[in-house]
Amino acid sequence: MTAEVLVSGIFKIRPLPGPPAGPTLCGSARQNGSQPYNSSNVDFELTLVVWPDKKISHNDFEQAVFVGESLSTKIETIKVCHTLLQSPQFFQFLVQIDTDLAAQMHASACQCGGVLHRANYPRKPKACPEEVLFEFQSRWSFCCNLCRKRSTPMSVRFLGRRVYVALAVVVLAVKRNKVFAATTLAGEALGVPARTIARWRQWWLQSFCATALWQAQCARFMPSVEITELPQSLMARFTGTAHEAMGHLLKFLSPLSVRI
Repeated sequence: MTAEVLVSGIFKIRPLPGPPAGPTLCGSARQNGSQPYNSSNVDFELTLVVWPDKKISHNDFEQAVFVGESLSTKIETIKVCHTLLQSPQFFQFLVQIDTDLAAQMHASACQCGGVLHRANYPRKPKACPEEVLFEFQSRWSFCCNLCRKRSTPMSVRFLGRRVYVALAVVVLAVKRNKVFAATTLAGEALGVPARTIARWRQWWLQSFCATALWQAQCARFMPSVEITELPQSLMARFTGTAHEAMGHLLKFLSPLSVRI
């Protein structure tokens, strides 16, 4: 059994690349008057087909209308992100990103004109698969041979000085409810204390919103990201498969790795 909600208006529609994975938007378009057809002058009647017991927020509905996505796509992506914590392949992907960031910094000279030499920081990461643990035991950094000033590149593996890897700080901080029950179990399996996760969630809701990164970038998200639902509301804005979306999100957060 399904429920239908009918809305009409002027919308920009982007066709889906494939069949939808869940509740979808469907309808018909008709041209306004005799104007030449384009995406800005089409009166599109949309029928939103959802399950009766599924609650759809206004932001989710608005986003689905303008982007043309299945409403369940974003939620499903977030729900499977916890599996990345057990994926050595994804962690290796993060290592490659950090390698590229370090290489870019190493290729440039220090501001004083000196040469940058490798001077890594030792790390004892938690929530990291054994297969890639060795590559996460160093925070790549450089030191100038003249002024001795430190230069540390941005990182998608670490979020500041936190012991836990950045991926854990993002994924495990989602609200604990039935929708994200598997994420809660993942945190318990990794042995992350509940008080630590609570502290991360508090950071997302308060400290993160005050960072220079968020203050500079928050206006780029339309509609605005729901602050009370961080980090899952931010996770939902990065598209693609779970590993693609998470990779984009960690790159977005990487400036924080050298500022906190």
